[in-house]
Amino acid sequence: MTEADRPESPAFGIALEGLRRWPDVEAPNLFAVDASDRLILDTAAEAIAANPNGVLVVDDNYGALTLGAIALGAHDVRVLQDSVVAERALAANAGDWRSDHRNVSLADDLSASVVLWQLPRSLDRVDDVAWRLANAGVDTVFAGGRIKHMTPRMNEVLGRHFGRLDVTHARQKSRVLVASDPIYSTCRGSVGGPADTTDSGIHLAEAPGVFAQGRLDIGTRAMLAVLNDAMPRAVDVLDLGSGSGILALTIARDRPHTRVLATDVSAAAIDAVRDNASLNGLTNVTALRDDAASTVDANSIDLVLLNPPFHSAGAVHTGIASKLFEAAARVLRPGGELWTVYNSHLSYRAELERVVGATRQVSRTPKFTVTASLVPHP
Repeated sequence: MTEADRPESPAFGIALEGLRRWPDVEAPNLFAVDASDRLILDTAAEAIAANPNGVLVVDDNYGALTLGAIALGAHDVRVLQDSVVAERALAANAGDWRSDHRNVSLADDLSASVVLWQLPRSLDRVDDVAWRLANAGVDTVFAGGRIKHMTPRMNEVLGRHFGRLDVTHARQKSRVLVASDPIYSTCRGSVGGPADTTDSGIHLAEAPGVFAQGRLDIGTRAMLAVLNDAMPRAVDVLDLGSGSGILALTIARDRPHTRVLATDVSAAAIDAVRDNASLNGLTNVTALRDDAASTVDANSIDLVLLNPPFHSAGAVHTGIASKLFEAAARVLRPGGELWTVYNSHLSYRAELERVVGATRQVSRTPKFTVTASLVPHP
């Protein structure tokens, strides 16, 4: 029997039935479980059975790896999630697992016998997490993903941190890298490149796993070019989906009277915002890990800055942008404004008009458009 013909384990097959992506965007072409989840579980099944109390799951998209491991006999599963959306999706799929599922907990350390890891697309996050796992002395890492999102450099990076690396046969366009014999190193050594400084003098620390790797992307450049014109009277400003916080930091420095809040789903991004605020000596920036500003009070913000993603878990999809437009409309005060930068071909203006309010074009290039949307008074 070939790898491709091997049947799925009934145990974790049942566990994965009916999993949802919520609170992430849901659509007919977006799935909570994929072939790489199943291949990781299948490859690690014997190791899980031999070490049921030592399983760590890293970056589990919607809970498939965690719940699948439990179905395969794991008794003590610890979970490390970068995304708060992934964390909440796991909680929703497992029920109130903090109180009812004693064998699932958030990880406070990375020591483990078996690690199940859904590989991120960001090579510098692969490097950062692999370094942390190796230095925690884990035994075996089962790191998998869709082949189209994996590169040979991932093998190189894992090979720097583990003495042995085995590669499984492909199955359903997925593959698993099995790493063992961890190599302890005091030198973190990121592949993400050096820190950056924006044209306006904002200093940025390295940010493994954060969008644009903590450096200045061209969409943000388009927003920065017109940022001085963005509602000068604003006092409470929200950088929604902040990444490493370049927009938040710039407006906080240029307008010291403002109170700036940066929110992002990613723990790595929020750490980067805090590091960068400290690096630039800014005390009027607060960073909060949150999904679509869900914990920000309604009608509490004067100005929202937004550079929305147009993909979800590797699939091109504008649903996240729509979710963020609705979030901005909720948190903005009457008379407040949403300033959005987006790829010009996406043509978000009609949706912004409908969800937020009257929208004008601030600037436009063949690649990026910046718009300002005004929340009407009652």
